[in-house]
Amino acid sequence: MGSQFGGETVSWSNMSMDEFQAALASSTPTPGGGTASALALAQAAALSVMVSKLTLGNDRWSEGWAVAQEVQSLSVPMMNRANVLADDDSDAFDRVMEGFGLPKETQEEKDLRRSAIRAATLMAAAVPFETAELGLELLELLPELARNGNANAASDVGVAGLLASAAAKGAVFNVEINLDSLPSDMGRDFRDRLPELKERIRAQSRNVMDAVRERMLG
Repeated sequence: MGSQFGGETVSWSNMSMDEFQAALASSTPTPGGGTASALALAQAAALSVMVSKLTLGNDRWSEGWAVAQEVQSLSVPMMNRANVLADDDSDAFDRVMEGFGLPKETQEEKDLRRSAIRAATLMAAAVPFETAELGLELLELLPELARNGNANAASDVGVAGLLASAAAKGAVFNVEINLDSLPSDMGRDFRDRLPELKERIRAQSRNVMDAVRERMLG
């Protein structure tokens, strides 16, 4: 699955960086913040894999082998999933816009149009919710990687943490704006889980930065 850009179906992760930046800077609504958040998560995961590889097998950093293995096991599939979520996010918003373009002359058409818009909007909340959850999973492992992984790559853990934090927090914005346009009885599970998710993301983002600073100063 991919998104329409310039009349062609594209996968954002397969574009060059210049091509994606041009698409992001264009006047089309997709790709937007949700796609950018998902791709930031992919970069955070990739950087985490790099630090893990620099830790594993090096006796000097043997205390970090266990967490490095755990980070790598999480991050390798996360890179691929985040790329899929980048496309899914754009696809979901495109479906919302298609819903608004449906006819609305008769009451039946209006009802069908409203249902289509709401279903697409709910999906447009579900996709970034997963991005935020995955970002949190990575954030929860990075403090230990910062403390016990390859010390020469502590700053790279910091950058991975910043990217994962931006991905998760940016995704939450997209969840919220889509839920806000839905009736209160739709997306109830997301609404119930969102406050705790936001707080955990905030706390873990700070934990990563604290661990990185301590390692760099120590």
